[in-house]
Amino acid sequence: MSDLYELQLAWELDDTLPGEVLDELRWHLGLRPPAGSDLDREPLLALQGGALRIGGILGSEFQPGERGWYLAARQELHAQELPDLYELLSSVAPYAVTTDPVGQLRHYEDDIADLLLVHGGTVVRQPQHPADAQPAPSLNA
Repeated sequence: MSDLYELQLAWELDDTLPGEVLDELRWHLGLRPPAGSDLDREPLLALQGGALRIGGILGSEFQPGERGWYLAARQELHAQELPDLYELLSSVAPYAVTTDPVGQLRHYEDDIADLLLVHGGTVVRQPQHPADAQPAPSLNA
């Protein structure tokens, strides 16, 4: 079994996003070259093209918006990258315009993703499938 995850993000960030957070986010998106401190790590949101295991297309967009910035991403991550992802998302979370779900994270073998929410200025992963849940009956029955 492989420890790959599908990450999907859809955030609106306000215009108070500090320069150092913006710079770090741009590096992870592949929008700036690596600096000295970046040489020992890989960007988390910069993959483009076909996904290795989760299917579909990988990519990220980061654009100026009405109230600040728009960030959208679909990436394939290894389990060992999740602590770095949490650190990055937590640095961005205080600048989220909304606390609605800002994304989802799904192990590639699971059918249902966990929601990513902003709560108390940090990112919280909320499971959507209780251990004792039963499958819903088919709508075609």
